[in-house]
Amino acid sequence: MNKYPLWKYLLVLFVLAIGIIYSAPNLYPPDPSVQISGSSGGQILGPNVERSAVDALKAAGIEHKSVELEQSSILIRLNHMDDQLRAKKVVEQALKHDYVVALNLAPTTPEWLEAIGAEPMKLGLDLSGGVHFLLEVDTNFAIQKRIDGYRGEIQKLLREERIRGVITEQALKVVGKFKTEELRDKAVAVVAKQSRELSVAEREEGGQYLVEWYLSEAKAKEIANQAVSQNLTALRNRVNELGVSEPLVQKQGTNRIVVELPGIQDSATAKRIIGKTANLEFRLESNGKGPSQTFEFRNGDSRRRQAALERSVVITGDQVSTASTSFDENGRAQVNITLDSRGGRQMHAATKNNIGRGLGVLFIERKYKTRTVTAEDGKQELERIPYYDKKIISLATVQSALGVQFRITGLDSPQEARELALLLRAGALVAPVDFAEERTIGPSLGEQNIAKGINAVMIGMGLVLIFMFAYYKVFGLFANVALVMNLVVLVAVMSIISATLTLPGIAGIVLTVGMAVDANVLIFERIKEEIRNGLSPAQAIGAGYDRAFVTIMDSNITTLLVAIILYAMGSGPIKGFAVTLSIGILTSMFTAIIGTRALVSLVYGNRSIKKLAI
Repeated sequence: MNKYPLWKYLLVLFVLAIGIIYSAPNLYPPDPSVQISGSSGGQILGPNVERSAVDALKAAGIEHKSVELEQSSILIRLNHMDDQLRAKKVVEQALKHDYVVALNLAPTTPEWLEAIGAEPMKLGLDLSGGVHFLLEVDTNFAIQKRIDGYRGEIQKLLREERIRGVITEQALKVVGKFKTEELRDKAVAVVAKQSRELSVAEREEGGQYLVEWYLSEAKAKEIANQAVSQNLTALRNRVNELGVSEPLVQKQGTNRIVVELPGIQDSATAKRIIGKTANLEFRLESNGKGPSQTFEFRNGDSRRRQAALERSVVITGDQVSTASTSFDENGRAQVNITLDSRGGRQMHAATKNNIGRGLGVLFIERKYKTRTVTAEDGKQELERIPYYDKKIISLATVQSALGVQFRITGLDSPQEARELALLLRAGALVAPVDFAEERTIGPSLGEQNIAKGINAVMIGMGLVLIFMFAYYKVFGLFANVALVMNLVVLVAVMSIISATLTLPGIAGIVLTVGMAVDANVLIFERIKEEIRNGLSPAQAIGAGYDRAFVTIMDSNITTLLVAIILYAMGSGPIKGFAVTLSIGILTSMFTAIIGTRALVSLVYGNRSIKKLAI
């Protein structure tokens, strides 16, 4: 009666083996590390960079475990977590801020486990910490960009109305210079009809009549808020592309954004992609008739070092709908682009009448220069000065009118093509961002509270094991084995699905331990009741498991529904609790019912039973 089919024994062994293997990486704590990477995806790091970083650490008395050199990054593993921040500062000073230096937690999982996809469970910021970025949005850039647009519109309007004057651009305003007061008044009137958002100030200087067009304080504030909001959306998209579990991206104050990445494994790449202000502009090659600008080629083309492009922009990277990477007929990386409907119309309108002319793709990236300055106390410090690097990555002849789909070539490497596609998919930053603060986050509730939480799990589980064995004897031992198996499988499942464990998640594990034992208590008490009703021990075992199953199923389904609602309605820690509880319910049902039944059948299934140790 209590014989168990072979396939169920094999199922239990298979689940247990999977649980042990995929929970094993959690026994290997990560190494605190410092990661160095290039400012762009295609930049290759050589032995000289490695030597400079290592020498700087030695000079500062910071010991390290090992150094791993790859083409695009250098990983320096440290001995102590306390050395991480100091090592980062030392390396940054040694490399003069020419590279991205970020904090990292390097995994120590054995290669054979990594080969089968076994990774440690991700821990939330309140357990293992993570990376915290405080980004400051350059809202003046967004305002100045709007002013640039107004300058072009004003020049066009005055040209159409045949009003002669010199239009220049100053900080956050457009300045018009006219020879007579009448011309100035006409210009003011014409612009006022088309651009009512602009405020006007008039004055005379050196015999000329000047007018200043600028944005009102309210309008400038509105543009700044829009820039921060759009950057917030773009950053969320970029973080989602990185695949970080439960990230936090939210506005702080008027022009700052907080980004928290729990358990991040490659913070150097995250920092480069999050903060990168890379965009594209598509411009027609100058035909010598209108205003133009000259740019160098990004790849250092030996045939053409530079080319002149029109000042007017056909489309920008903001109008890209999707972007993916592939290889051209020569095996070089390229980005395949699909525009939105508005961008497609603009591209078609610009190219249908310009067949035979060149169409340039301008890659715009915000970079930094460093210079040594003397502080007030006499100490010399390195100052980072931002600038915009604008170079041509492609200049091809328009063969026919272009539509919503085309491709970009001329990139340095497949990695750079992937990064550009990612940035275009996620959306370009409307305004540049600077890293005002970067730090690792320790446990938000303190290491002492975390230790107490883990101890609570161990002590609670220990007391349950003792109680079950003392009260139910051999059957209690079966329940204890299933309980340990449940914990192993729970950790393995969370590792496999890359769920993030938080402090509330530990509470979910504690609750799971109690619920798993609760199922066994129901089964064992039912077996006792069946024996008291006159059934034989073998019959009582079968009846106990069969009749208790419905009750266990009902209670667990209702709890699972609550967990699903918590996950759908909650956020942050509440979701962490809901995830752990949901997984725990499923694993506990398997181990408490199928696992213990397999053990009971293994012990009592092949012999005559007169009395049960229960």
